[in-house]
Amino acid sequence: MNSQPKRILFFAEAVTLAHIARCLTLARGLHETGNYTIALAADSRYDSVLGNIPFQRLPLFTVSSDYFFSQLTKGVPLYDVKTLTAYVKEDIKRIEQFRPDFIFGDFRLSLAISSRLKKIPYATITNAYWSPYLDIKFPIPELMLTKLVGVRLAQALFNWFKPFVFVIHSLPLNRTCKKFGQPTPGYDMRKCYTFADITLYADIESLFTMQPYPENHYFIGPILWSADVSLPSWWKNIPEDKPRIFITLGSSGDTSVLPVILETLARLDVTVIAITANKQEIRHSFKNIFITSFLPVKNAVKNSDIIICNGGSPMVYQSLLENKVIIGIPGNLDQYLMMSLLIKQPGTLMLRAGKVTQKSVLQTVNKALALLKSKPRHSVVNTYDTIAIVDAIVKKTLQI
Repeated sequence: MNSQPKRILFFAEAVTLAHIARCLTLARGLHETGNYTIALAADSRYDSVLGNIPFQRLPLFTVSSDYFFSQLTKGVPLYDVKTLTAYVKEDIKRIEQFRPDFIFGDFRLSLAISSRLKKIPYATITNAYWSPYLDIKFPIPELMLTKLVGVRLAQALFNWFKPFVFVIHSLPLNRTCKKFGQPTPGYDMRKCYTFADITLYADIESLFTMQPYPENHYFIGPILWSADVSLPSWWKNIPEDKPRIFITLGSSGDTSVLPVILETLARLDVTVIAITANKQEIRHSFKNIFITSFLPVKNAVKNSDIIICNGGSPMVYQSLLENKVIIGIPGNLDQYLMMSLLIKQPGTLMLRAGKVTQKSVLQTVNKALALLKSKPRHSVVNTYDTIAIVDAIVKKTLQI
């Protein structure tokens, strides 16, 4: 190891909490090795639940989460050339400020350009269901089209137009690359989402049917994270004589369905722990339901029997590895892709966000309660030492 530790800069696209959480977890792990000088660049919108950050913290412009989810719902490209151009300029400011030897990014698509302009190796953190080397069917998410014509017809139309959709979603990044005179990823949305010097899949490879993939693509295992907040005052008063259901739709789930779920569960002989992530105000109180904005999900998952979540990879992996019954209520394509893989696992149920009613929730939860009697439910084991893998990748790349 050289006398001067190598400098690593993490860029987190703060449109969802998960993107920051994954960066922060890896950054903490590499910081604790003592081998590197670390910095995290991210918008401050989730700082209240990140806790103390023991390394340099840099600001970073990110579009609002409301804008991002509006684009998702419309089914249009998430960023335009103007936004990506602004991102590239912002990236370069932070790179010149910190002078890193290596860059990590989580859904910061502009880094494919800015890292090359500054000639710094760049690794993107993503999920394997976005890989162009994965054989997977793409389910139709909750779009305006789905609401207009129904799931079955929307899925048929989506299957037909999918190649064109992937091209349309790839255009802004390709055009921005050309604008800066940089190589393009190609006209496939999946190639845009995994375009980097190194691609890291925060997944368990056994869940995926992969084609041969390049040597610069690595599975690093799930990146688990819990909010750095105190347990609520009512935590010790939660009854232990009834099945416990933990509900979290996260920062990217369709929280408009949360009141329906709570009203349904209030009629059952269960105990419910729910977090709102400050996205939904629950005006009614229920005697069997405990509600807070955030809590450490590690504690909540471990002490619950059934997990109701948005189907996204962070909470799914947390629940999967604790062998819990999982009910996924996906809304966006990312969540549907994860659930399409997980639904093959016993002990997993799925309810479309667009199909949530008191009746459908009741039916699904009753099925989940019945599944509690069938252990073990999941056969997936996490054998990854994620920090050691990432540390080795950095050292190999920087030849240290």
